[in-house]
Amino acid sequence: MVERLVGAVRHSALSEIHGWAEAEDRDAIRKTYHFADFSEAFGFLVRVALLAEKMDHHPEIFNVHNRVELILSTREVEGLSERDIDLARAIDEIAPERDRASALS
Repeated sequence: MVERLVGAVRHSALSEIHGWAEAEDRDAIRKTYHFADFSEAFGFLVRVALLAEKMDHHPEIFNVHNRVELILSTREVEGLSERDIDLARAIDEIAPERDRASALS
């Protein structure tokens, strides 16, 4: 069963993912990635889509030219769950090196 992350468990989970911010308008997390051009951004989107399908957990995806914004939330709990944290980690692993390096600082 999927459970909504709250309290200390939520705080701990959020501290493990770098560069992801809590959404201001709802219980979700978001991160924006920047790329050299549309082609590079679209390639990343395809990799995210395949990963999300494999994990059976699908993000909201917004793309404008060389920018990709992802929003993660779990519909079943109407908020943040461990599934979102796991997907955020997996997405960061396939992100361009520059985004991984900046996330670690």
